[in-house]
Amino acid sequence: MNTFLFSVDLEDVRLRMRDGLRYAERVPQMTHQILEFLEKHNVRCTFFVVGDVAELYPALIREIHSKGHEIACHSASHILLDKMSKEQFRDDLKKNIAALNKSGATEIIGYRAPVFSLTEKTKWVYSIIAEFGFTYSSSVLPAANPFYGWNDFRTEIKKIDGLLEIPMSVSSFLGKKIPFAGGIYFRVLPFFMINNSFKEYFKRNKPVIGYFHPYDIDTEQERYMHPGINDNHFYNYLIYYNRSSVFNRLEKIFRECKVSRYCDFVKSIH
Repeated sequence: MNTFLFSVDLEDVRLRMRDGLRYAERVPQMTHQILEFLEKHNVRCTFFVVGDVAELYPALIREIHSKGHEIACHSASHILLDKMSKEQFRDDLKKNIAALNKSGATEIIGYRAPVFSLTEKTKWVYSIIAEFGFTYSSSVLPAANPFYGWNDFRTEIKKIDGLLEIPMSVSSFLGKKIPFAGGIYFRVLPFFMINNSFKEYFKRNKPVIGYFHPYDIDTEQERYMHPGINDNHFYNYLIYYNRSSVFNRLEKIFRECKVSRYCDFVKSIH
């Protein structure tokens, strides 16, 4: 089965910025566009939701949940794992779960670390996530990266401290491992390279794991320096690059595969 674990990291970058709320609200509108696209194709996926977004838009989370999509954790306020102690991480996870529960989400079994900041140095989080009754994490980028990556992890799904880790899918381009199925990479890479990478994974009977954000499709978002990229103007340029291509590219990918929620996939391999 050609399986694409399509997911949305539901976060509002304005909340990471000083006075960020002076910029226009875009998350609800973009999320509704994503929901309409998924409905058009009769597929359900997983939304990894930041707690402060659930607090700001509880009705939106209820709507996502009511349409049959999985709700999973993406931290309380998008703090990177290596910036927290074990107790701070426990508190962060508690707040994230509470915010999602308050918005009507139940049976939360999945977690994704902000910016894929789960690396060998922060693998202590696995035992804590398992303590909360989670079944899986999808928090590792198995590649070298300017920000966070666990280069030696490989792309196989592993069980760590009783928890399944579902790492991002990567392919080699010009000697570098690239997460071709999500975010900036899905917009920047030539489509034939992306398509070939999907086919290669499917040929080996491996699921493709990807991620997107509301801003990835937002062609009208006002320009500002996004947080978390060290004020790098080139990275900021890429954040805005080729957003108009996403739905067209996904249309082509969806024709060749089955889109699955993470929770369903996990049940299928247990």
